[in-house]
Amino acid sequence: MKRWIIRIALVGLAFVLVVVASGSGYELYERHVVKKNFPPPGELVDIGERQVQLDCIGTGSPTVVFESGLDISGSLSWSAVQASVAKTTRACSYSRAGIMWSDPRRGPQDAKAIADDLHRVLSAAGERAPFVLVGQSLGGPYIMTYTKYYGAEVAGLAFVDATHPDQVQQLKAVMPPSDPKLAKLGASLTWTGLIRALAPGLVPQAPHQSVRDVQAIRAYASTSLGPMLKENDALDESLAEAGTFRQLGHRPIYVLTAMAPFSEAALQSMKITRAQGEQVRTIWKMLQNDEATWSSNSQHQFIDSDHDIQFERPDVGIKAVLSIVDIVRTSRPH
Repeated sequence: MKRWIIRIALVGLAFVLVVVASGSGYELYERHVVKKNFPPPGELVDIGERQVQLDCIGTGSPTVVFESGLDISGSLSWSAVQASVAKTTRACSYSRAGIMWSDPRRGPQDAKAIADDLHRVLSAAGERAPFVLVGQSLGGPYIMTYTKYYGAEVAGLAFVDATHPDQVQQLKAVMPPSDPKLAKLGASLTWTGLIRALAPGLVPQAPHQSVRDVQAIRAYASTSLGPMLKENDALDESLAEAGTFRQLGHRPIYVLTAMAPFSEAALQSMKITRAQGEQVRTIWKMLQNDEATWSSNSQHQFIDSDHDIQFERPDVGIKAVLSIVDIVRTSRPH
């Protein structure tokens, strides 16, 4: 009986090793293939020790610079908005370090590091101020941090359901803290091909998003996940950094706030009840109202949309951005 148990254990171990070896081989092969199948839109900008993907289209000034939220979509987060904005002025989107086509960076990936990276990329690519910065979700604190350190370049800002520096503190009584352990486990196993195999279920297609863009995001999910979690690890530091700068003077800003009731799926993912969801919306509205006070020249619009307004209501996002562009143009000295 002992011999049979040992034999079964050895067969099981051999099977596991074969599966792991096959998965890792598949992952290595696919990483090579996706580079050919999904080349970067725009260019890879050399900033010294690494390259960052930057996609700028259109002509005109000011140049609109899009900053995505905490996700793995990179520049493709703005695919439903950027082309329309580029019909009026220069419009740039990019992928942060390690996301999609951009090389990863060493050290913490907090708001200051991200602002410095973006500044280096725009400078190296020859993109000139004035800039209108557009940030969705965590992109909000990122563009505020950029303005804190490079304010002379920033003529206006648009916040698309943007994260508020105080939101973690304000929401902790209503929402349980998110637990990234499972995601981190997945990121540690990307070499096995596991994330690539699960990507179709992890990355759904959003409204107004092309099939090819979704395929590209899924194809790079295994390499983008770790860097995204690195940003999440620095969340407290990023919010604290952004929270030290809340005065934008008379720069025009546009705040878009999503106020659609949470779906049952969203409530389940956040592990809260319908009543708690209503509390979250109330607190969110208060925080968004506060964002609108950061400039003496602000507009604020509540949208019947979920969090990703740029996909659910791209028309509203385009209108908000072009409104800021128009104000900047008309207020510039001739």
